Amino acid sequence: MVYTFDQIPAFEISRGFQARMFHTEQMTLALVEVADGAELPVHHHFHEQVSNLLEGSFEFVIDGEKRVLHAGDSLVIPGNVPHGGRALSKCVILDVFTPVREDFVSGRVAYAVR
Repeated sequence: MVYTFDQIPAFEISRGFQARMFHTEQMTLALVEVADGAELPVHHHFHEQVSNLLEGSFEFVIDGEKRVLHAGDSLVIPGNVPHGGRALSKCVILDVFTPVREDFVSGRVAYAVR
């Protein structure tokens, strides 16, 4: 199956975080456009997550520790580890989750800021 992100409707994960995503049997892939200065509240989920920063700079807070990622950097977030962050510039992030993010499928993200 072939997916084209530009043809997938955007979903607002949280204020300033617009994602175009698709789901396989085992994972969710989300191409996320993040507005400059947008903040994602600290949260956790049982899914393993790999965040790949494609454009911009993003400050992650992982289990209380700050880490700044720049274009070309990737970060692994183990399941159930508290994390959040903020965009230091406009960003594009490719997030990969396993297993599938059922809350993204349903559109009901518990930590979302509207």
